[in-house]
This record gives sequence, structure tokens and C-alpha cells, in this order.
Amino acid sequence: MFLLRRAAARTASQSDDIVIARFRNPTRWLFALIGLSIVKPFMDLGPQGNGWWSFLAGLTAPAVTGWMLATALSAANEIVQLRTDISVADNLLARRRRTRVGILYRIGLFLVLIGTLCLMLMSIPAVRAVGVTLAASAGIGALAVGAAAQPALKNVIAGIQMAFTEPIRIDDVVIVDGEWGRIEEIRLTYVVINIWDQRRLVVPVSKFLEENFQNWTRSSSELLGTAFLHVDRTADVPRLRAKLTEIVSADPLWDGRVCGLQVTDSFPTYLELRCLVSAANAGRAFDLRCNVREAMTAFIARDMPEALPRTRELVTLQPASEPAGTSSSSSSGSASSSV
Repeated sequence: MFLLRRAAARTASQSDDIVIARFRNPTRWLFALIGLSIVKPFMDLGPQGNGWWSFLAGLTAPAVTGWMLATALSAANEIVQLRTDISVADNLLARRRRTRVGILYRIGLFLVLIGTLCLMLMSIPAVRAVGVTLAASAGIGALAVGAAAQPALKNVIAGIQMAFTEPIRIDDVVIVDGEWGRIEEIRLTYVVINIWDQRRLVVPVSKFLEENFQNWTRSSSELLGTAFLHVDRTADVPRLRAKLTEIVSADPLWDGRVCGLQVTDSFPTYLELRCLVSAANAGRAFDLRCNVREAMTAFIARDMPEALPRTRELVTLQPASEPAGTSSSSSSGSASSSV
């Protein structure tokens, strides 16, 4: 093992280092069992000693074998994670491989543990006898266990299905139950979502196969973002469109694909404008939307105050009416003067 570590240290790849580090302890036990099995025929243990030997061998041999298989699965999973870098911009293939291998690793580890435990228990004569006795009622027992563990089994089957259908992957940006976040971890029965405010949303795997949810990075990490503005109906829209192009062109978050401004709706007192921009991923798209909204609002308030929404009222001027009693006073005065 020392020579293997020295040889692995001279190579540029870290895969052999991982394999040697993982297999160091189980290999020692494996060699110890092989050595004991070689010297056992030369040892006079007697009937009782041979019985204990068989009992211990029935426990340790499956345990070491299961340990080796679990170690092989763990090493393979770690090598795949090492070779798939999801921090790069175009990480769709890396996220797909890491997600699939991670789910298959947990499924394989679960099966190895169950198989190892069964083999170890079956090596015990008393347990083996009970197992044969209970085999006749296995059908009823399986129905009872299946009915009791239906939610867990549904999530396990959903996890296996997710490994091949891939509705979500590691580092996908999703919206589940109104929460925006990234897929942080995919377990056999549940998924952990890292929400934008650093909370963790734990969701059953079956939810992603039975209910609707939004996946913003299903086929690509590139996204379009919108920022809505409300301006007066007399606003100079072409001038605002030119200002948006100027703002977005100077922003490093913009990926250069889409930049546009359109009148998306008209109301009696204002127009609704949609600023449409593009970015390389969801995080940059969100920040770019905020930058555009802030810059456009500041520009309108500073250089185009006439574009601010205003409420208009129609005022009709009526001729002033004569005060009451004016006609009668005039008549009385005329009468008096005539007298």
C-alpha cells in the first residue's frame, strides 16, 4: 500500500489518490481474512473452535465484502464530483452527471447495506431458522409492510425515477411553493433547496414528479429578466428606449443577447413599460433587473419629470350667476325714483 501511495503521488490525476485513500482500511481487513483462511487448515481448533470460527467468518466475510463494495461506490462518486465542475458558466453537462451519479450512488449504497445485513443475519443459525419459518407468511407481511411504508417507498421509487428522467439537477434554479432557490442536495427520498435568504427548504422527491414547479435552468442557465415601469401617457418612449440601451450596455451583468423596451399595457392615467434584458444565469439576471429598475427610475425623476404618472381632471368654467334679490332691488329703486 505504501508503494501504491508513492506511485499515485507522482501522477497528475487525483483519482488514484482517492481510490487508494478509500480502500486502505477495508483492504487491510480483507488481507487479514485471507491470511486467516490460509492458516486455518493448519490450526487445531477442535469442534467448538471450528463452530466459533464458522460463526465469526459468516459475520465478517459479508461485512468486509459489503465494506469493499460501499467503498468502491463512494470512490466512484467522489471521482465523478471531482471531474464535474459546476462552478463554470456552462455547467449543464456537469450538473447532469453529478446528479445522476449522486442518486445512483445512494441507491447502490442502500442496496449494498441491505444485502450485507441480510447475509450477516442469515449466517446465524437461529435467525436463519426463523427466516425459513416466516417465509410462509411473507406475502401477508409484505402487504402489511408495504401499506405502512407506502410514503417512504413512493419517495424511494421516485428517487430512482428521477435519476433517469432528471426533472431537476444539482444547482438548478427552481421555484417551489413560491420560494426561489437552488437545488443544493438530492437524497434518495428528499431534496434540499437553498433559498435566496439562506433558509433550507426540504421537499419530498415525489413532489417533483407529481406537482408543478418552475425550473429556470432546465436546458440552459441563460435567462431573460424584466423590469416594469409606469409612466405618463405622454412620455417619450423612444427616448426611454435609448436610455435603457445605454444603461444595459454599460452593465457587466448583461450578456449581450437581449435588450428591449415595449409598451405592454395602457391604462387611463399611465402606460406600462417592460424592460426586457438577458443575463448568463439567474443570479446575474436578478441583479441586472434591479440595476435597470433603479437606473431608469432615477433617469425619469431627474431628466424626464414630465414622464411621471399624473392624474388629470377636466374643469368646466360656468358664467357667474347674479346674486339673489338684485332684480327686485333695481325695480324698487326705479319705482321710488319715478315717484
